[in-house]
Amino acid sequence: MLSIVVPAYNESGRLPGSLRRMRQHFDALGEAYEVIVVDDGSGDDTYAQSLDLAADWPQLTVLQFDRNRGKGAAVREGMLHARGEHRLFSDADLSTPLDELPRLRARLQGRTQVAIASRGLAESQIEVHQQKRRELMGRTYNRLLRLVVLRGIHDSQCGFKVFTAEAAVACFEPLQTMRFGFDAEVLVRAKAHGWKIAEVPVRWHHVEASRVNSVRDSSRMLWDLLRLRFRRLG
Repeated sequence: MLSIVVPAYNESGRLPGSLRRMRQHFDALGEAYEVIVVDDGSGDDTYAQSLDLAADWPQLTVLQFDRNRGKGAAVREGMLHARGEHRLFSDADLSTPLDELPRLRARLQGRTQVAIASRGLAESQIEVHQQKRRELMGRTYNRLLRLVVLRGIHDSQCGFKVFTAEAAVACFEPLQTMRFGFDAEVLVRAKAHGWKIAEVPVRWHHVEASRVNSVRDSSRMLWDLLRLRFRRLG
């Protein structure tokens, strides 16, 4: 089985459309799958709309936090609830198209237990760019990340990553970073287990209405990065 985890916070405007696209896409493939939406304490109709879709879609499960706990917490909840041998988490906006997934899954073999979509490789195709300030912040963060804890990874933040079941449990169960810096901790944990991480160039297009606050969340991510540098992961 393939599991798809979708963290959602105030996504009532775009999540229903994305879920319908997911259903059409994965139903057509004929493979057993499940979709797990984790509502991260939304203040809008995200949870109710997801439940409406789940009423006649047995592959869809909807989980809900009673308060906002952070994207990392939501992805962790979904990954540990999942049953699939391969477990993908995807942003609700589907900025990385679903048809890129087979290329990532094909890399999951041997010591490669994690495959991540990347916007930072020469072969990546960025169809719609973010604002220049956001792009610059992202590149700066990834340079710092390579320097401090993750050598060789060009884009740790793209919201489209697939794990084997073993790696998902090992990396997410002890997760301590619950907001936007969680990707780095997960990848560091994967490397600590001796697994390889396949970074795969993909097509990607920016979708407006980001939930990231440039100043607040970048500061948190830098703080999380510094803590990760000196934290013992066990």
